[in-house]
Amino acid sequence: MAVETAGHSGKGSGSLWTDQRFRAILYQGLVIGLTGTFLAFIIHNTAVNLENRGIATGFGFLSTQAGYNLENTLIEYGPTDTHGRAFLVGLLNTLLVSSVGIVIATVLGFILGVLRLTPNWLLSKAVYWYVEIVRNIPLLLQIYFWYAVMLALPTVRESINLGFGAYVNNRGMQAPAPILEPGFGAIPIAMILAVVGTVALKRWAKRRQEATGQIFPVFWTGLGLILGLPVLAYFAAGMPMSFDIPELGRFRFTGGFTIAPEFVALLLALSTYTAAFIAEIVRAGILAISHGQTEAAYALGLKPNWTMRLIIIPQALRVIVPPLTSQYLNLTKNSSLGVAIGYPELVATLSGITLNQTGQAVECIAITMAVYVTISLLISLFMNIYNRRIALVER
Repeated sequence: MAVETAGHSGKGSGSLWTDQRFRAILYQGLVIGLTGTFLAFIIHNTAVNLENRGIATGFGFLSTQAGYNLENTLIEYGPTDTHGRAFLVGLLNTLLVSSVGIVIATVLGFILGVLRLTPNWLLSKAVYWYVEIVRNIPLLLQIYFWYAVMLALPTVRESINLGFGAYVNNRGMQAPAPILEPGFGAIPIAMILAVVGTVALKRWAKRRQEATGQIFPVFWTGLGLILGLPVLAYFAAGMPMSFDIPELGRFRFTGGFTIAPEFVALLLALSTYTAAFIAEIVRAGILAISHGQTEAAYALGLKPNWTMRLIIIPQALRVIVPPLTSQYLNLTKNSSLGVAIGYPELVATLSGITLNQTGQAVECIAITMAVYVTISLLISLFMNIYNRRIALVER
């Protein structure tokens, strides 16, 4: 009996070590333990070094006076404001250049991607060389290039008149600033109603087409609603908006608002650079659709533009959207390169000036990383939701 017991014990131990699930749990536990130990060592070592150097930890510095000025701000800011408000200025500037850049890069990238496949040899080759040149030049150099172009524009005294009260010079672009008056609230309400009406019109047109086969011009009708209804509301409310026209003084413009050359240079560089990658993504997505789809559409009498818009692009989006998400994330993170030309985005304000003045390196870098992670996760969430909506539903 003693021999049998020993034999069974040895067999059970051997079977435990040969169990794949047990080994997986053991290895994962070891990895988690070692990672936790390493992080604990780093945190403890950092805390000890900060204490030895007399550097206080915490986020209280955000409520202290910043003492430096920032240009190109979306909200009011001065040297007497806090580091927390400087952080907010940088965050808003990052969101502004990223969101506008994503829109421009998407539109430009889709246009270039479609033109890349045009039968026009000259146009196709022009787009090909644009893509190959732009995406193979470092983005930082392109930012410097566009900034140099902006600084090479005429001086303020020799500003280029663009018409409608807008001017452009080496200090940026001056344009009329809208002044909202009582009754203006009717215009955004009209805009919302126009958008809701366009969505309802699109659904009605789809049901009508499925029932009768007749196509309703949803795009032009919706565009007329979105543009026309706010205009009608504007006049119906007694034109509750005026404009502050910029006027040239002795040394600078007064009135209106100014778009800084740093913002324009960074926006152009981010948009054109990312658009080159999006163009290739769009081209690959279109080529992924069988040519038989195009031939079938032509056989049914559809026009080429209808075929592209109604048949090819909706199917190609399932291929385009996943890599397109990565380009949106890249553009957002690449906006941090604006620090190279003095654009006050998040890295320039919080991880640059504030860090140098307060010495709170760990906290500033941690906040910056957390902000970029949050923005990236939100973009990924939105794009994943959109990707699921356009996914092919199998029966």
